[in-house]
Amino acid sequence: MGVADIINIDKTNMSREEGRAWVEIDLDALAYNAGKLRSLAPPGCELMAVVKTDAYGMGAVRVAQRLRDEGVKSFAVATVDEGVQLRESGLEGDILVLTYTRPSRAALLSDYRLAQLIVDKDYAIALDSMGHKLRVHVALDTGMHREGIDAASLPDIESVFLCDNLTVEGISTHLASSDSLDAGDMEFTYLQIERYYSAIESLVAMGYDVGKLHIQASYGIYNYPDLRCDFIRAGIALCGALGHDEEMITRPELRPVVSVRAVVAQVRWIGAGESVSYGRTFTTEKPIKLATICIGYADGVPRHMSGNNGACIIRGIKSPIVGRVCMDLIMADVSAIEAVAPGDVATLIGADGGEEIRCEDVARASGTIANEILSRLGTRLPRVYVSA
Repeated sequence: MGVADIINIDKTNMSREEGRAWVEIDLDALAYNAGKLRSLAPPGCELMAVVKTDAYGMGAVRVAQRLRDEGVKSFAVATVDEGVQLRESGLEGDILVLTYTRPSRAALLSDYRLAQLIVDKDYAIALDSMGHKLRVHVALDTGMHREGIDAASLPDIESVFLCDNLTVEGISTHLASSDSLDAGDMEFTYLQIERYYSAIESLVAMGYDVGKLHIQASYGIYNYPDLRCDFIRAGIALCGALGHDEEMITRPELRPVVSVRAVVAQVRWIGAGESVSYGRTFTTEKPIKLATICIGYADGVPRHMSGNNGACIIRGIKSPIVGRVCMDLIMADVSAIEAVAPGDVATLIGADGGEEIRCEDVARASGTIANEILSRLGTRLPRVYVSA
């Protein structure tokens, strides 16, 4: 693969040959993952691509455009501004805003044809009072207690249907523990599922058109693929990553979409008994060859990767990160790499030669989940799009 195979959206037209660090997005892997996830959906159920937080750091516009080309027609974002960005890029299809939009900004929902998730009765009334004809989905709280109308409170749910300016086009919930096969967690998940469908049945019996049903996010697709619904909401799964390494009932072979790479700036030998980076948290026991690499926590490398918790790959050889991660730089012990030199490329997430570091590996080393690692990749890292 050469530079001609790469499309860079950075305004400087910088290629990967010239930059200090960058994020590579494999659009073909993204398309492959979308196809795999759609194959898991029950008949008649469509994929709703969750492209919030700039598509988990991948670049929402380019990701949504490729998914649209693959036949995806429904998208979800976190904020009204994310929805506006997609519309102004020319994206058609349905776009659902998943978190709170101030009623004073309701005109944006109307003007840009965005659907809004309704999280409680008072919010529905406030949006309705703005006088704009709005498309909405109703969030039911089935036990996660993050947002939504209590699924047992039918009068409050009904109040949304009775608003003059709101048209209900769907009803959703979020499963709190669908990523776990622990017996207690599965019991709670089935309780949530029961509460959700009980509310749906009651609303239908009352004569309401409940619109599109959606209950599964990425782990729900894996562990509860047979639920009756109209959409499956996939976010981290489209990235080809798992939030963490839980056992799953259904585990499709997805392809990693995101790679993170940076340039080696300096290589030198340091003696035994020397400390590396801030706080002198790492001291050499013997002479080592040390590489300084142009990426740091300002770019999204977790500071917890310090102290031998993390690694990078250079010339196909995995090397430990040593010393504390700095804002703009990291250091690695490259004693095992004979020919390493300034200008070489270090891979922090992705494959190089026969070695691979997955996003899940970085998350595990940092005590977090892959969702956080990807969504916190720094904005000064250009996104480089790779496609056949």
